Amino acid sequence: MDLEFPEDLKYLDTHEYIRLDGEIATIGISSYAIEQLGDLVFLELPEVGDSLELGTSFGSIESVKAAEDLYPPVSGTVVDRNEEMIESPEAIADDPYGDGWLLKVRIENLDDESEDTMSAQDYRALVEGEET
Repeated sequence: MDLEFPEDLKYLDTHEYIRLDGEIATIGISSYAIEQLGDLVFLELPEVGDSLELGTSFGSIESVKAAEDLYPPVSGTVVDRNEEMIESPEAIADDPYGDGWLLKVRIENLDDESEDTMSAQDYRALVEGEET
């Protein structure tokens, strides 16, 4: 898999990404996280209407190698979840930054929380450091 880090996204050091569109944030996991996990076999996500709190796990993703908790880059309310990825988690690897998104969240307070995210350049430096 080619590791991609789209410039229009922000990243967490736990390998989630966020794409902002006004007060709606699309959350997913990076191609690096997918490569590290290997073949994805299970995805657990919150229900529409659930609240996410910054720093608190909102679900988990499992592969044949490991299980990892998922963390939100922002606090807010789930307005959509990707049912197709829950049913077929292996499909996340096909397009992690497009069709492989996990959640859409209405952000409560973007100003307070988005400062914990990294740019694509900073995230690339982080993961390249992990590989050495």
